Amino acid sequence: MSTKINKPVFVSSCIFALLIVAFTSLYPELSAQTLKQFQHWLVTKAGWLYILSVAIFLIFVVLLASSRLGNIKLGPNHSEPEFGNISWFAMLFSAGMGIGLMFFGVAEPVLHYMAPPVGTPETVAAAREAMRITFFHWGLHAWAIYALLALVLAYFSYRHDLPLLPRSAFYPLIGEKIYGPIGHIADTFAVLGTLFGVATSLGYGVQQLNAGLHFLFHIPQSSTLQLVLIIAITCLATLSVVSGLDKGIKFLSNVNILAAVILLIGVLVFGPTELILRSFVQNTGLYLSNLVSSTFNLYAYQPKESWLGGWTLLYWGWWISWSPFVGVFIARISKGRTIREFIIGVLLIPAGFTFLWMTAFGNSAIHAIAQEGATQLAETVNSNVPVALFVFFEHYPMAKLFSLLSVFLVVTFFITSADSGALVIDNLASGGESNTPVWQRVFWTALIGVIAATTIFAGGLQALQTLTIASAFPFMLVMLVFCYSLLKALREDYMLHYSVNNHTNIVQYSQVNVNWKERLDALVSHPKQKEADSFILSVAIPALEKLSEHFVSLGFSVDMEENQEQVLMVVHKDDATDFHYCIKLIPFSVPSYAEEEYNQYYRAEVFLHQGGQDYDVLGYTEEQVIADAITQYEKHLHFIHLSSSERLSDSNA
Repeated sequence: MSTKINKPVFVSSCIFALLIVAFTSLYPELSAQTLKQFQHWLVTKAGWLYILSVAIFLIFVVLLASSRLGNIKLGPNHSEPEFGNISWFAMLFSAGMGIGLMFFGVAEPVLHYMAPPVGTPETVAAAREAMRITFFHWGLHAWAIYALLALVLAYFSYRHDLPLLPRSAFYPLIGEKIYGPIGHIADTFAVLGTLFGVATSLGYGVQQLNAGLHFLFHIPQSSTLQLVLIIAITCLATLSVVSGLDKGIKFLSNVNILAAVILLIGVLVFGPTELILRSFVQNTGLYLSNLVSSTFNLYAYQPKESWLGGWTLLYWGWWISWSPFVGVFIARISKGRTIREFIIGVLLIPAGFTFLWMTAFGNSAIHAIAQEGATQLAETVNSNVPVALFVFFEHYPMAKLFSLLSVFLVVTFFITSADSGALVIDNLASGGESNTPVWQRVFWTALIGVIAATTIFAGGLQALQTLTIASAFPFMLVMLVFCYSLLKALREDYMLHYSVNNHTNIVQYSQVNVNWKERLDALVSHPKQKEADSFILSVAIPALEKLSEHFVSLGFSVDMEENQEQVLMVVHKDDATDFHYCIKLIPFSVPSYAEEEYNQYYRAEVFLHQGGQDYDVLGYTEEQVIADAITQYEKHLHFIHLSSSERLSDSNA
């Protein structure tokens, strides 16, 4: 049986996860008690660190987007986004969907309305506070966590050609050692966090699915039936994951989006439409105006440890544990975008949809309870949260149809969460390999189902919640290091860009006897492919070969890659950053003002390590090409000087 695994990550993740499963299965009462005590310790002793860390993540990405570093691209300078804005927004929109919206859309606002952490229940003030808290838990903080990890993965993978793995974020700090124990630990934490985060979502999903079947078909609610449902849907998820990303997961994701939008439109049209739209605007304003105080609120003067642990800290742990899963997905679709547009898109697009969803379901439910006497809905939310959504639909026409659509949506969310999570975990545990054997993906899908099933039997949903918060704790610390590492890499990247674009020296050009008439003729011409190929073969390659020979004579190591379309010279020297100088033929459409009768011409553009430089050297002589390469190398040395000087000043400080 073929394998593509990173043994240290795969084995350590499996051992830890299976130990948890064995402990909860063999000693259910002891495990439930242990997890409860551990959660109490996390909330009382480490709750402040969760709150502070998530605040740092949000502040970090916002400041990064608003700084000059926001202009840096996730990829070479010449790269363009692989997806247009509409497609990218749609995929971000799909990333914001999940079982949690179905489970908490009605329940969370109503629970906060009926039992707010501060203030009088079931008042107008309680309704406003309920929506503010719900927006706070599902808003910018959640997406800042996702944006941070996705940004780290995309930047180091597309800009520095490193694996699409958490370990790559340590490269500015430890270099090639990321392929050793430290890298294995970072990836293992990511695997465990994703395992328990996805399992928690499945725990919510199976309870709501059971509740929906009970409500519609009077099938009893029980742990046994929930176990059967987990097995059945894990099998469906396995079929999806075996069929691959395009055939299975992509199809189900598109179905999810369509069904969710239909459900949302139904609530908007048949519910209190005007109230929903007015509330959406006001809820958003209230959320933004209280953002800073909410971010740092630990209820230090009015201790609310039980509430904080059951709500805010649970969510922060949940989002952190899900961040490798969502982060990999977002990173894969964001190559070529600037950091600024990436952060703005990831923060605002999914959060905006989530706010509309929570307003439609939450404000409609509160309105039904407060103004229409829907006491049964209030009682259901208090006693049986998974059923709340289906009782809510009783206040709408076509209640059965909405409920059936909700059950279908929970099932498809269940499947896509399990299969997508398994693919990401498999990617993490195989060292970044995307084309892995089927059995590995099936194994992780099954393990997610086993964790969800055993922990529900051992301690119910609270056990899964505790495991989520606990598994997120070490990865949260890793993400704090990511902030420093990413900032360090971005500052060096900016210094390189600044050096290349602003440090010029005319000495190299003045040493070359330039025929200005020939140069002008070359600038206004539009060479065909034959002429461009001839330039590469007869001028560019010989020029860089001569230059590379001299570099070698000076003690440098030089690699050359050359063909009819491009020539690349890479200069290595000890621990210094490699110097890349490439001349590549790029086709363009002949401009409308030109008199040529053909449609396409070529430019011989210069590319450095950080990407294309947007200037043409076709028509240069050998000496002029050498002079240009040396000038770019001088800029490269200037960057190394700035970078090493910065490191020295940092160490002296």
